[in-house]
Amino acid sequence: MAGRGAEGHPHGADRLCEAGDRVYSRAVRRGRVPRTDAEPVPCLLELALLHPDPDDMDWLVPTSPQEVMTRLLRGVYDEVSASQRRVGSAVAAFEWYAGLGRQLNTPATAEGSAIRVLDGLSRIQAAMDEATEACTTEVLTVQPGGIRREAELTEGLHRALALRGRGVRMRDLYTHVARHGQGLLNYLELMGDTVEARTLDEVIDRLILFDRTVAFIPANADRTMALELRHPALVEYLVTVFERLWRLAIPLTAPLPDTGIEGISHREQSIAALLAEGHQDAVIAERLGISVRTCRAHIARLSETLGAASRTQLGVRIAQVGLDGHRPPLPATALTGPDQEPPAAR
Repeated sequence: MAGRGAEGHPHGADRLCEAGDRVYSRAVRRGRVPRTDAEPVPCLLELALLHPDPDDMDWLVPTSPQEVMTRLLRGVYDEVSASQRRVGSAVAAFEWYAGLGRQLNTPATAEGSAIRVLDGLSRIQAAMDEATEACTTEVLTVQPGGIRREAELTEGLHRALALRGRGVRMRDLYTHVARHGQGLLNYLELMGDTVEARTLDEVIDRLILFDRTVAFIPANADRTMALELRHPALVEYLVTVFERLWRLAIPLTAPLPDTGIEGISHREQSIAALLAEGHQDAVIAERLGISVRTCRAHIARLSETLGAASRTQLGVRIAQVGLDGHRPPLPATALTGPDQEPPAAR
């Protein structure tokens, strides 16, 4: 139970160092403190006495003294035969903090339980495992990016197998690019009819919903932080988003629809639509789950197929044949080459 850097902070939550006691007490009285105030006392984050504010990551909010005391005593009682004196000191310390905690207003406490910041992969993993154990009926997930790597699929396999064993149904949304990953196909074959998968050109960021009561979403770009959401309105909103995407998605077992234009694939049609919106290659690649190199290769084929000699002319051709999504595509006979305008433009 010692904090990070045992030499500098050789203690547990029951006997904070002087600096830690000062910062934690201030946080309890005021409701939150700037993250910079806790930098000299990393023990407060390691002991989970402070955690990031969901509304502003530059601030830290205190875990309620009552919750800290409960968590501490649970561990202390496991060792009670060897540490009876420690139990007494823990109770005495946190009774004092409990008195300070009454100054916190109820709305802030309620919000804290509805939105929890999980800082670090180990805490994210632990929260996900807890939600998996409690899940009884349904899991909904959105998995952005391209082809799923074996390591990503293996990471959550133990949870998926545990859910399957309890008869929990799962629905997963991927991008169309994920269809080309053998690892995903092997995973779905292993899970059988427990998992139903569909794909879209692009999806929202990662989302995992358990029993429509708790949701997990990323809280930063590298996904080392996450938000655990239990507020009914937030969870219901995310369920609605998922269901609407699911209705638009194509079952993994069904082929992608034909574009109606000879020589242009479904993926190239998606790229064309994003080009028409003015997005750069890197943005298009990220949204569709492909590499920038692959994206540029598709753009080159689009230019060749549509007879465009420049990026500007490619945008014009995309609009003329309806690949921007604003009107039905022109017949293939309208693609008459770079020096000849289609009939509709004459």
